Amino acid sequence: MDLLELRDQLDKIDAQIVELYEKRMEICGQVAEYKIETGKKVVDRQREQEKLTKVRSLTHNDFNGQGVVELFEQIMSMSRKLQYQMLEAHGSHGKLPFIGVDDLETGKARVVFQGAEGAYSQAAMVKYFGNAVNSFHVDTFRDAMSAIDEGSADFAVLPIENSTAGIVNEIYDLLVEFENYIVGEQIIKIEHCLLGVPGAQLTDIQTVYSHPQSLMQSSKFLADHDWQQISMQNNAFAAKKVADEQDRTQAAIASEYAGQVYGLEVLKKGVNHSGTNSTRFIIVTNQKIFKKDAKKISICFEVAHESGSLYHMLSHFIYNNLNMTKIESRPIEGRNWEYRFFVDFEGNLADSAVKNALRGLRDEARNMKILGNY
Repeated sequence: MDLLELRDQLDKIDAQIVELYEKRMEICGQVAEYKIETGKKVVDRQREQEKLTKVRSLTHNDFNGQGVVELFEQIMSMSRKLQYQMLEAHGSHGKLPFIGVDDLETGKARVVFQGAEGAYSQAAMVKYFGNAVNSFHVDTFRDAMSAIDEGSADFAVLPIENSTAGIVNEIYDLLVEFENYIVGEQIIKIEHCLLGVPGAQLTDIQTVYSHPQSLMQSSKFLADHDWQQISMQNNAFAAKKVADEQDRTQAAIASEYAGQVYGLEVLKKGVNHSGTNSTRFIIVTNQKIFKKDAKKISICFEVAHESGSLYHMLSHFIYNNLNMTKIESRPIEGRNWEYRFFVDFEGNLADSAVKNALRGLRDEARNMKILGNY
């Protein structure tokens, strides 16, 4: 046979496959109707495993056996998604425990941020809530999450990601541990400044204080000067130290906002060598609410530690035409080499496609938590 004849045979077989696939999906729709009437779950792992074992046994070599298993895994996955859609259409999706609101009640809210006065977290808070915000600060991220968990604060402002340094691992872990939820975000451009006491000049400086990461981010500028570099807990504490001691030979690398808070002068702007460095801050509360115009959803989930499990979870975004914008993983405490996945995707909890995807994710994951819609 020549190539054209072989391709013609393949075309005929493919047409038969499509016809049989559509017949199969029609019957799957009838199965879904039965499950809707009886309240049975969509996922039946035992039945699926029995089916995979049976179809593998019908093949004649190991290569075809593995191929048929992968094929039927996809077919059964599409069947589940059809059933989820039908459940949604029948109003059987179940209610999400989140309430849509027109606006966040921020007028009389008490807001907590981590760090000292003048921290980038405070700058993000002021930009989001306004200058008149009623706020206080704590030493650690855990303290901030505890404050809203116990009700001493209504909202917390926490850094979750930096464009050059990556994610803040501790924040991801705390979002799983606490029953607190993301309701907003604020992006702050990171522009480090060299701050000194009023009247100081660059030629006066002998010692520079800052957070180790900020010193590293400003290494090109610092390399041109023979100054002693001393690490501090954070940039705001460095600025406060320089302001408290009023020593013309000391300077801090911190934000211009920190300089305003502590009455320091900007000796040099933009000393960090990356002009595109930004940090994303999240606004967190202990209420299960979301703004009705929210456009981004964050979730986390765990999957079985086996081949293809993550792939099948992510297929729910593809099938429901949802744009996934971010995925991260964090190790699960107490379970070596197993990971929890964090996903951001576009959508609103009131959207039918989002409800459909979340239903499938919840049914098929070991654990799934909605972290917020904002």
